[in-house]
Amino acid sequence: MSDAIRTLRPGQRCEVWVASVSGQASLLFSSDTILLEAANWALDGTALVLNGNGKLWRLDTEERALGEIPLSGIPDLNNDHVLAPDGNDIFVSANDGHIYRAALDGGPATRITEDDGTFHFLHGVSPDGTELAYVGIESGDFKRPGKLMTMASDGGAAARVDVGSGHCDGPEYSPDGTWLYVNTESFSTVPGHAQLARVRADGSEFEQLLHSTTVDWFPHLSPDGRFATYLRFPAGTEGHPADLPVDVVLVSTDDWTTPLFTCPLLGGQGTLNVNSWSPDSDHFAFVAYPLSESPKD
Repeated sequence: MSDAIRTLRPGQRCEVWVASVSGQASLLFSSDTILLEAANWALDGTALVLNGNGKLWRLDTEERALGEIPLSGIPDLNNDHVLAPDGNDIFVSANDGHIYRAALDGGPATRITEDDGTFHFLHGVSPDGTELAYVGIESGDFKRPGKLMTMASDGGAAARVDVGSGHCDGPEYSPDGTWLYVNTESFSTVPGHAQLARVRADGSEFEQLLHSTTVDWFPHLSPDGRFATYLRFPAGTEGHPADLPVDVVLVSTDDWTTPLFTCPLLGGQGTLNVNSWSPDSDHFAFVAYPLSESPKD
């Protein structure tokens, strides 16, 4: 989640990377003028969709060209956005704390959420497109823990899914729609010690996926359900801040304890906030923010 527009620091650049499930990573796009975040992969496989400067952008994976997706009737965007299953629309979170739906080609946006006293940060859309999963923050007060909420994708009342009292984030549906994958602090009394977990969409079962000493965020399953990526912060990290030495980790969903690929980089906020898997489950994208003194330079 982010409540402000981020910009590059002096000597910093934004790098969009693509990695395969075999562990090969390549640089797709680099900029020293715009800070892009949170890559979604278009369902036709030809582009990534990212936010930057409060707007939505399309990055062509062949031409490597960046172009704005013109949206109207919406405030500045943050880095919580997810494509609708039909591939034609996108759900986005804006800095007014509301969720909107818009055509992926651009145009007017329609607000989905109500003025219910909370900020809404979208992370998941059910496979059938009928339900959204989001993090609710009471009064937009980020000192309060985020709650796991669901609602109909065309609006209406929200329902809470119980995952304990600790902060919860990144709720994302499994490919079959039966589970919500999250990171949560409910398994620890250490402030900020997020761990990976999943909960039945009906709230009937809640389980930890990985026990680790690091701070683990944003589990994202591949469309075929065989793989997952997540973002690993250093132990002791609170929240998901920017510009830290972090790892993008690839695992098999049959074994969350054994990384298949690990990519260390400078990042955190914006690196892997949303599902960035390709439609064929062969590749995933992530964003790094190296500084001039960074080892990646």
